[in-house]
Amino acid sequence: MLIRIGYDIEIEFKAPVAPTALIYMLQVHPSRQGDVRGGEHITISPPLRTDHYLDAFDNHCARVHVDAGVKTVRLRNDAAVHDSGLPDVQDLGAMQWGLADLPVETLRFLLPSRYCEVDSELLPFAWKRFSSTPLGWARVQAICDFAHQHVRFDYQRACATRGGLGAYRERVGVCRDFTHLAITLCRCMNIPARYVTGYLGDIGVPAVPSPMDFSAWFEVWLGQRWHTFDARHNVPRIGRIPVARGLDAADVPITMAFGEQTLKRFEVRTEEVREGLGA
Repeated sequence: MLIRIGYDIEIEFKAPVAPTALIYMLQVHPSRQGDVRGGEHITISPPLRTDHYLDAFDNHCARVHVDAGVKTVRLRNDAAVHDSGLPDVQDLGAMQWGLADLPVETLRFLLPSRYCEVDSELLPFAWKRFSSTPLGWARVQAICDFAHQHVRFDYQRACATRGGLGAYRERVGVCRDFTHLAITLCRCMNIPARYVTGYLGDIGVPAVPSPMDFSAWFEVWLGQRWHTFDARHNVPRIGRIPVARGLDAADVPITMAFGEQTLKRFEVRTEEVREGLGA
């Protein structure tokens, strides 16, 4: 299938007395670039000099040079991405590695990070709650089930400073809170887990009436590869298109503007292109 993706984001600056910068992670992750049909059509208004680079997690990043006196920067994109149309792959027999045998490149995804407080009350809780579950896929699924049931989704209760511990204590949040809690519990149980942000439309499920947004889910290392889990929805979904991966949300900001600014517009689109309607 083809999935049309895009966004329209506008940031208003208090006119700087000196040049500043805007960093964004808004391109399809390099692991899926081969699926983008005809490239992404990113426009920046007004036209500003932009540097493109890959960060430590191999995410596409860009730095926009915001000239002194520029009051608004508008970012837009429109693209079509080929997708298998299949739900997330499940491998119920995927094995969990012992700490001494994990690939070294996965070890950093066991450590505490800004929003995943492994070194907290969640560590003894995780071992008490999940140590009797079978190793591997079943254990991660038990963690997903817990986070899905423990946290209540409420878009109005989004909080930029809440981490996994906060989601556990407050029992409310948005997709990033479900994800941070599940990642933290996985790391507590010595399962490498990493944060993913990207597009996830209502494909194959009833449409949600609320405005579209970017979504957050996570991946764990089991067997010989990374596997997708989603503590918020807790069911295999169709049409995930990753944009960025990292230890937690701090590594994958959609935009990072320096200086006093206000988000004036934020519109995201991700939907299946029906056959015969073109891309």
